[in-house]
Amino acid sequence: MFTGLITACQPLLASDLVEGGRRLRVSNPYGILTPGESIAVNGVCLTVETHDAGAMTFFASPETLARTSLGRLQPGHLLNLERALRASDRLGGHIVQGHVDGLARLESIRDDQGSWRLDFSLPADLARYCIVKGSICLDGISLTINGLGPVADGRMPLWVQIIPHTWQATHLHTLTPGDPVNVEVDPIAKYVERLCLPYLKP
Repeated sequence: MFTGLITACQPLLASDLVEGGRRLRVSNPYGILTPGESIAVNGVCLTVETHDAGAMTFFASPETLARTSLGRLQPGHLLNLERALRASDRLGGHIVQGHVDGLARLESIRDDQGSWRLDFSLPADLARYCIVKGSICLDGISLTINGLGPVADGRMPLWVQIIPHTWQATHLHTLTPGDPVNVEVDPIAKYVERLCLPYLKP
């Protein structure tokens, strides 16, 4: 479990094709880690395999590579990182599982008098989980949805406003229009939908 509050932004050092998937080597900002612990890497919950003072390694399965952007990234890309939530921690963002629902596409970036407006488009099948002023996780960052547009051509427009701290503390300032980002919608919305299904008329 995570909160979507990024605690470090570090480069991808290597992405090696291995039997059954890819092994990712990421710069280690945390020092001593426990093999087997979970870290969200661009919003994807991954398991620490090995670590040393300089790097930590993760294995990404074919399912992870197919559903997320991790397999497309090249060494040097900055990654948003967050260690798993302790039971005693503050939930400063929102509940994030690290289970990616799909890929959004960055459409535009606009400097908006000291903050930044980022416009994305999401797959249409995720539209029902999004509400204005609701939460969404984009590449591991807990963000507030500021506006939504109508679904067209299988995509839904969505925009967020980024404050200076988030702009500098995450990899958002490195993105360019056309880049894919990992999306996790608010899991509470998915649970509510599932619970309501028996009571909905066919």
